Amino acid sequence: MAFTPRDLEDIRAEVQAFADEREWQRFHSPRNLLLAVMSELGEVADLVRWDGDGANLIAPEKKQAWDDEIADVFTLLIRLADRSGVDLTAAFARKLAKARLKYPVEEFRGSSRKYNEAKGFVTPTAHEGSTSDQKAPDSTVDRP
Repeated sequence: MAFTPRDLEDIRAEVQAFADEREWQRFHSPRNLLLAVMSELGEVADLVRWDGDGANLIAPEKKQAWDDEIADVFTLLIRLADRSGVDLTAAFARKLAKARLKYPVEEFRGSSRKYNEAKGFVTPTAHEGSTSDQKAPDSTVDRP
């Protein structure tokens, strides 16, 4: 399904104006907004809990509530990004570019594997140049 065309900055400004009109800035700390996003996600999950994994995830009688709860998550996510200084469109572009590198089409098409299960993946070490056979310093050695 295609979305109705709308500029994300216009949506951010509209959400900000909605909060400003109600003088909610003092309640909209990143922490509070994050907790609100999580609460709303819980409400979304509640709509489909115990429904099974059928092809039609959302029952017709739950569709309006589903749409409303998804919109609540979106609104709060926009507000969270705004109040915590995240340019959401720029962050999205950077993250998608990273995901394209991490999950090349040729290797991951049709696969649910994680990137660390890819051919040739090397687990990064804690310290550059360290090897597993290096010993930790002896803690019993006297220090000056």
